Amino acid sequence: MASNDNEKEKIKVIVFDLNQTFYNKSSKDEFFKFICTKRPKRVRFFLEMMYYKLLHKMNQIRKTEFKENFFNYLDNLPPEKVEAYAAEFWQKEFPVNFNQELKSHFDKMKREGVQLFCATGGLEVYVKPLFKLYEIDGLAGTQTKYNGTTYLVEGKACKDEEKLKRLESHYKNQPFELIEAYSDSKEPILDEAEKAFLVKDGEIKPYK
Repeated sequence: MASNDNEKEKIKVIVFDLNQTFYNKSSKDEFFKFICTKRPKRVRFFLEMMYYKLLHKMNQIRKTEFKENFFNYLDNLPPEKVEAYAAEFWQKEFPVNFNQELKSHFDKMKREGVQLFCATGGLEVYVKPLFKLYEIDGLAGTQTKYNGTTYLVEGKACKDEEKLKRLESHYKNQPFELIEAYSDSKEPILDEAEKAFLVKDGEIKPYK
């Protein structure tokens, strides 16, 4: 009986990726386009971004190094400015450009007391304002420190096993069970969930 009581005490959690999963697009690309509407001269970073994207695809640089260089378009924009731009960006994108089937499901599960946790490789500095529009219980994104000129990744980019570490760190000593996980690509966190789903072009399919 004691073990059953413990099971009941566990927090039920759904973890989801953001880009091309809950959000139908790639936020790092779309946010760049948005920044260019505010700061047109920043379009000069486009070729540099494509260069680092190619290096990353060819496994020539680490994920963390890729993140630091890809987001050079945010250079000389302090966090409060980036957050203000991000708040405006997400106001424009949410909810129209989000997966409506997932949103309806998440809304239902929230009403039933299930907690939502977003684990994304996106930089927290521009992702956080989204979740003032759509409230969730936890966020793990790539953490950065602004050194007065550019953004440097703190720790590791929030990808693969790092997502699991951040999820476990968030709940610390609180027992939880990962009842569902959603992503647009195969990653370790999907293997840890009771039910896992891949999202491709907005269509949700079972992973296992």
